[in-house]
Parts: sequence; structure tokens; C-alpha cells
Amino acid sequence: MWLTYQAESIHGTHTRVMRKPKSIAALFAIFILCLPARANDVHEMRGRVVRIVDGDTIVLDAQGTKHKVRLAGIDAPERNQPWGEAATRELRRQVAGQQVVVAWTKKDRWQRLIGVIRLDGEDQNLHLVDRGLAWHYKKYADEQSQGDRDAYSAAEKAAQGAGRGLWSDPAPIPPWEWRKRN
Repeated sequence: MWLTYQAESIHGTHTRVMRKPKSIAALFAIFILCLPARANDVHEMRGRVVRIVDGDTIVLDAQGTKHKVRLAGIDAPERNQPWGEAATRELRRQVAGQQVVVAWTKKDRWQRLIGVIRLDGEDQNLHLVDRGLAWHYKKYADEQSQGDRDAYSAAEKAAQGAGRGLWSDPAPIPPWEWRKRN
């Protein structure tokens, strides 16, 4: 491929023809492949839930490979925190041993997939917030779709208003504050 361009100088206009280096195309392709995935690049993985680590982390077996999955958009109480065991039990009751779909967008620094767990099309992350067993994790809300942000926020407000789960406590401590203290 040939590239033609005109250049002006104090000596007049000159037309130059240059051969386009083949390496630019190769460099461009490498650049595109090395770009990090955008937050809205959603990947789906199907598998069976083989372990519930805590109220917001599971282990998924997808075709013989185990993947640790951190539930996106929520933060459940830690296991040694009030309501932590209840959140873990509820997640276990809902998805343990079940075939689920995980829609994930990224991996965290511990290489866990960050995703939404769906069982029969139902968002299990949202279910925990609605039951009052997890907070909508607003620190990462910008990584959610607007629809998910609105749904998770509304579920948290509804659970809080109804005094469900951890909201029955007069002063529940969010897990991010609990982790700082402990």
C-alpha cells in the first residue's frame, strides 16, 4: 500500500509518496489485543456451584475447572460479623450444587471473577440485597449498568425500610468498615 501526502515548506508545496510500513498494521493489531477489557464487556460462564465461601463468594466448577467468583455489586457481612453466617446460609440455600450462569466483567487482584450469578434467570446478588443480607456496594456502582444500580439501590432501601435481615439491627456495620476495624 502506498501513502501519498502533500507537505508545504518555505520552498513551496511538495508531494511525496511513501510506502506504508507493514509493521504499523502488526503494531496496531498487537495494541488492540493488549487493551484491557472494558467494564461493559460481559462474559458468561455456566457451571455448578461447588462451594460457598461466604455471603458474597462462591466456587464454580465450569467444565472441570474451578473458578472463585466474587458477587458483583454487593458486599455481604463477613463470616465473623453479625449477619455474616446468615448471608452465607442464604447463598448456600439458593445456589449450592445448582447449575448457574455467571455474567462476569473482570477479575480482581486475587484473580476472582467479579460477576452476577443467575439461577433460572434470577439475579442472586440482588436477592441477597433484597433479603437484607448484603449491602449494595456503591463503591463499585459505576461498574454496574444503570438498571442494576437502580434495582440494587431500590432493593436495599426496601429491605432497610422493612427492617429485613441486617436492617433489623439498629446500627448495622457495613463490611468495609468491619474489615478496617478488624
